[in-house]
Amino acid sequence: MIMRPGQQLLLPAQPLFIWGSLLAALLVNMLPLGRTPWMPDMLALVLVFWSVHQPLRVGIGAAFVFGVAMDVHQAGLLGQHALAYTVLSYFAITIHRRLLWFSVPSQALQVLPLFAAAHAIELVIRMLSGGLFPGWSMLLAPLLQAVLWPVVSVMLLAPQRRAPDRDANRPL
Repeated sequence: MIMRPGQQLLLPAQPLFIWGSLLAALLVNMLPLGRTPWMPDMLALVLVFWSVHQPLRVGIGAAFVFGVAMDVHQAGLLGQHALAYTVLSYFAITIHRRLLWFSVPSQALQVLPLFAAAHAIELVIRMLSGGLFPGWSMLLAPLLQAVLWPVVSVMLLAPQRRAPDRDANRPL
């Protein structure tokens, strides 16, 4: 793969770190913070990040399993989050090569429609099953997720960054 000028060469991602970050995001989603509709979905954010950066390790199957776990935790309609996370992961994998050519703030604008679509899928399924409309403040959740994208990118790529090369004779 051809790298952008100025792009840093990264170390391989450790599978334990990938799955640990996904489990940590699942636990953050499970915190009893109340059912506020504007709360960003951290698991969806981390799922999209790893689907973009490691599509062979974190894919649609992992998104489905984590979605079922969220459905069981929230005692809602079984499959609501599973479908939303699966579609989210599918589209993230679809655009992952193009997305990596953008800068991190531009990536946030590119993933905003993905987050909006995932929340729309959850809302449509909730409304079709007879649930109540959570209010217009739910439109803030995808925006907050897009705002958090650069922060999550820096945090999750930090272990993969190489130390600054002080030896001028080394090729890498």
